[in-house]
Amino acid sequence: MTINMKIATWNVNSVRQRLEILRGWLKEHSPDVLCLQEIKCEDQAFPRELFEEFGYNIETFGQKTFNGVALLSKTPIEDVRRGLPGMENDPLSRYIEGVVTTKKGVVRVASVYAPNGNPLGTEKFSYKLEWLKKFHAHANALLKFEEPLVLTGDFNIIPENIDAKNPVAWVNDALFQPESRSAYRALVNSGFVEAFRALTPGAGHYTFWDYQAGAWQKDNGIRIDFAFLSPQAADRLHSCVIDKAPRAQEKPSDHVPVIVDLNL
Repeated sequence: MTINMKIATWNVNSVRQRLEILRGWLKEHSPDVLCLQEIKCEDQAFPRELFEEFGYNIETFGQKTFNGVALLSKTPIEDVRRGLPGMENDPLSRYIEGVVTTKKGVVRVASVYAPNGNPLGTEKFSYKLEWLKKFHAHANALLKFEEPLVLTGDFNIIPENIDAKNPVAWVNDALFQPESRSAYRALVNSGFVEAFRALTPGAGHYTFWDYQAGAWQKDNGIRIDFAFLSPQAADRLHSCVIDKAPRAQEKPSDHVPVIVDLNL
């Protein structure tokens, strides 16, 4: 029997401001696992009722006003980790990981919100590179479990020119620096498969459109939200799509969901 597992990631840019959009989206898509970034609230303020209404188990790693990540699953979440190894003193909530169980075994999933890093030449860019270095080390350590592993979220990296409508505009941005792009390639070189690009080559596919200057109306976007799959998960990759529909709604997030379907 074939069992499909749908895993979605979405930087919602404040979960409490997107409740109605989330409600409609969950009714339509109902993923087995949902990874949220930039929830922008402390754990006790997370709107659990909405997600419990749809049958989700909830694990959060929040903080007041900024950042924050969540991991939601329709089956229990075990072995939960909050924060990256080596970044224990980091006050910013950017990483949560857990194991979800299916009828065909376990899948380890992480919700990732990597640092932006701007402006260049400041400690924010140094922090971005240090965080990505620690993330890569942890990702490599997880590969040793030889299990289906999905590291998904907002990585704040534009990997290639084709991942921006206007790449020239990003030349002096932290998201497009050689060091940032190198961190993306390092994951691929370690054996991870980026789900969307594995199935959809070519330009014109974006996950983020700025609120300013009519970026959405002009489709002036960038692709910075990814799902990295271990070899054991990549072998089961059935589809990966970018759902642009929520960006056209009233008061949307500036990011849209990416949905991965694994054939277990």
